[in-house]
Amino acid sequence: MPISSKMLERFIVKFSAEETWIGIGESLLQILIVFILSRIVIVLGKKIISKFFLMREKSPLRVSERRDATLLRLLKNVLTYTVNFITIIMILEAVHIEVKALLAGAGIIGLAIGFGAQSLVKDVIMGFFIIFEDQFSVGDQIKIKDYEGEVVEIGLRTTKIKSSIGQLFVIPNGSILEVTNFSILNSVTVVDLTLPYDGDIERAERTISHMLESLPAKYEDIVKTPQVLGIQSLNPSDVVLRITAETIPTRNYYIGRVLRKELKNCIDENYLKATVQEEA
Repeated sequence: MPISSKMLERFIVKFSAEETWIGIGESLLQILIVFILSRIVIVLGKKIISKFFLMREKSPLRVSERRDATLLRLLKNVLTYTVNFITIIMILEAVHIEVKALLAGAGIIGLAIGFGAQSLVKDVIMGFFIIFEDQFSVGDQIKIKDYEGEVVEIGLRTTKIKSSIGQLFVIPNGSILEVTNFSILNSVTVVDLTLPYDGDIERAERTISHMLESLPAKYEDIVKTPQVLGIQSLNPSDVVLRITAETIPTRNYYIGRVLRKELKNCIDENYLKATVQEEA
């Protein structure tokens, strides 16, 4: 009898046996139970983590909200990866695959390719430093090289930044050497006001300074009363006054637009001859 015929006969005999189908049914049932339990663990685990951080927000010993938001997302990702890894191992055991031998082989292969995965290791190490040194957090406005925007996610390997026009930049953590964080310290907005040579500069400074004193009460983003620094430059046909305003982090662009509007209204109301220039 040909070898192929013998194999086919053994195959038919094996799958005709009741024990085979019972074993398959048990394996499928185990896989289903493991999968359902893993989903339940992930959902409950994420709720517990969220509840823990919610309690921290109400605590008088609360730490940085930026750091909490970053750690919250990171812990949820770690929980998902860990549970999914354990689920895969249990499913392999349910179908009678030798997990120990598989892990040993994977360890040898991983060691072999590890020398070529140094950039991955570097990304993970830098991810730890970024998170635990609190260099920046989810929600911060940052700039990395030519990429600027809001941090939407920090992982162990990559950082995701969303630009003001909706672009999503995915940056490997290992390539992050310098970071500019706009969300930690107060910002400053600068507006230049152009006056003609025949204008009354002293009167203009007094009028504008009086108007600026009312702005902190109108706009909560302004930290303190904006200042008229004085003459910034002398041009052939005009004089440039510089006005600055300190704002809460990342609100300098908004306050810059507000300040230009208020200056324009002040000029019109007091019949001053001047032109408001773009922010320097």
